[in-house]
Amino acid sequence: MALAEKKPVVAVTIGDPAGIGPEITLATMMDKGVYEECQPFLIGSIPIIQRAMKILKCDFPINKISEPAEAKFSWGTLDVLETGDYDCDSIEWGKVQQLAGKMSLDYVMKSIELGMAGKIDAVSTAPIHKEAIKLAGCKLPGHTEIYQVETRSDYGLTMFHVQKLRVFFVSRHISLKAACDYANKENVLACVQQIHHEFNDLNIKNPLIAVAALNPHASDNGLFGHEEQDNLIPAVKAAQELGINAIGPIPADSVFHLGKQGRYDAILSLYHDQGHIACKTLDFEKSITITFGLPFMRSSVDHGTAFDIAGTGTAGSVSMLESTLVVARYWKMKQH
Repeated sequence: MALAEKKPVVAVTIGDPAGIGPEITLATMMDKGVYEECQPFLIGSIPIIQRAMKILKCDFPINKISEPAEAKFSWGTLDVLETGDYDCDSIEWGKVQQLAGKMSLDYVMKSIELGMAGKIDAVSTAPIHKEAIKLAGCKLPGHTEIYQVETRSDYGLTMFHVQKLRVFFVSRHISLKAACDYANKENVLACVQQIHHEFNDLNIKNPLIAVAALNPHASDNGLFGHEEQDNLIPAVKAAQELGINAIGPIPADSVFHLGKQGRYDAILSLYHDQGHIACKTLDFEKSITITFGLPFMRSSVDHGTAFDIAGTGTAGSVSMLESTLVVARYWKMKQH
């Protein structure tokens, strides 16, 4: 009889307590399918989770834990690891609040502590609010940067996963003008090397990596810009000389369609919106983020705190569920 496949222990952070995070993480934990793929537990505050339980009419008992090892990992029971004692009654739905920012940061830091200690295999994060964490004293712009800095990782490589598309990004939250300059030979080559390394670690051997072009028609040999000739073609050639299966630059108006057909293992988008638009148009709710390069795997929804509907019970949980399922599946790929 074959041994049962090991299920990864996945911490699910509830995000900003004033946003939709408590509702969508609770809804995820109410889905039996999650427990078939992994061993999940919540990192959050019990009073905030109880407030979400009333909204979603969930009557699961709460198992308060101080370590993942104390969790039951059984559908019908909510395993919750708290990070402190807060004035939860002061948290108002749908408002930017310093305390809410601090709480969401504490949840993230606890997941990092557990990941660095080897007590979890992965983390699935609900949205935090950039303004709230700034009020709480965080100088980093978002989740990815926090995880990279706090784990002292050489890089935090962002990948969008949706259907057959796996899209990486040379840059994220910088202006479009700055992003065009940032997509130089050095940075593009570094990203291609990182993708190659991470995919081999996933047991995707010799992955075919397509580099997107910057200009229309990949500039048509210099008619519409010089970036392809000056930076992208040299970066691809340098990668090939290192034995990496890279091609491109491929015109951006076709590379994502070809990727959707399964032509490539990965696509390197040159800037934030180039890849985001393609993925989110294909399937907004199931576009989720995986961060590679950390000591543990991390996934996230790719939407915000949705303060306008927080506390109403109308927030869709498809993306949070997908984030938790997909990170468990990618973790399993590493084990084979």
